[in-house]
Amino acid sequence: MTTAEPGTSVNRQMTEPHFLKHEYFMRLALREAKRAAEHDDVPIGAVVVLGGEVIAGAGNERELRRSPTAHAEILAIEEAAARMGSWRLLDTVLYVTVEPCVMCAGAILQARIPHLVYGAPDEKAGAVDTLYTVCNDPRLNHCVEVTSGVLADDSVALLQKFFRKRR
Repeated sequence: MTTAEPGTSVNRQMTEPHFLKHEYFMRLALREAKRAAEHDDVPIGAVVVLGGEVIAGAGNERELRRSPTAHAEILAIEEAAARMGSWRLLDTVLYVTVEPCVMCAGAILQARIPHLVYGAPDEKAGAVDTLYTVCNDPRLNHCVEVTSGVLADDSVALLQKFFRKRR
């Protein structure tokens, strides 16, 4: 796995040869997202993979914990760091059902995660490709390889179903 050089944007669409592997792990992230919806949190899920094995997974828990920082990505990153015994999550891949926000993109950079795979873009808060490109800002000392669009339709459908129920 390669990490992008600072100032070099690396974003692969779901047509890359590893798509089936990405699809498998994204389905696990979708499962975490569905669990989040069970306790009335926005259904976003994340899993951290190291060497082909899931080492952490979480869904949003902002409502459950009454915490603005309890995003799926943050919780999964914290769990992975505890399991690895290091804040540096080198050689990992983070799978997230929806494009990370600014806070989560910052956490991805701080954890030195080399590869992010996400499903649906976030038109209102996306900080990887949509509104901002935090993960590949040339002014920062670390850039992230990004693969987008993996099972995006499934992620969008889950969100739409959740918000239809709330209206």
